[in-house]
Amino acid sequence: MPRLVVPEHAPAGYRAVGRLDQYLRDSIDAGLLDVVKLRASQLNGCAYCVDMHAASLSELGVPARKIHALPVWRETDFFSDRERAALALTEAITVLTNGVDDDVWAQAAAQFDERELADLVLAIGTINLLNRIGVSTRLAPPPLAR
Repeated sequence: MPRLVVPEHAPAGYRAVGRLDQYLRDSIDAGLLDVVKLRASQLNGCAYCVDMHAASLSELGVPARKIHALPVWRETDFFSDRERAALALTEAITVLTNGVDDDVWAQAAAQFDERELADLVLAIGTINLLNRIGVSTRLAPPPLAR
């Protein structure tokens, strides 16, 4: 059981986050968005979101090997240049101990126009917020079907 069901106790705030998430789903390629969301969720240790975004990538037809290789994306050739730039930016924004390096930003800016880059930054920020809600309230994925 979660510690707190945030949408139940702060429905207007949670709906606002949902509207932002919907805007991003309408603006960013679904596969790229879920790769970003899955990687941030892995870094943040959000079991609920890891489960959801891995399943979503699978439903989109992304090969299981690619999904499983996400934590080691730099070590494979499974990811496009756009995905690599988005993943590097995701990691930098999610783990802000050293800020976002100019090289990481430049790589992302070379792959995405300014509107796309702005949407990507919003997407990374949004999944980090949702991860923090999930982790702090101990939101768990549904049990496996038996």
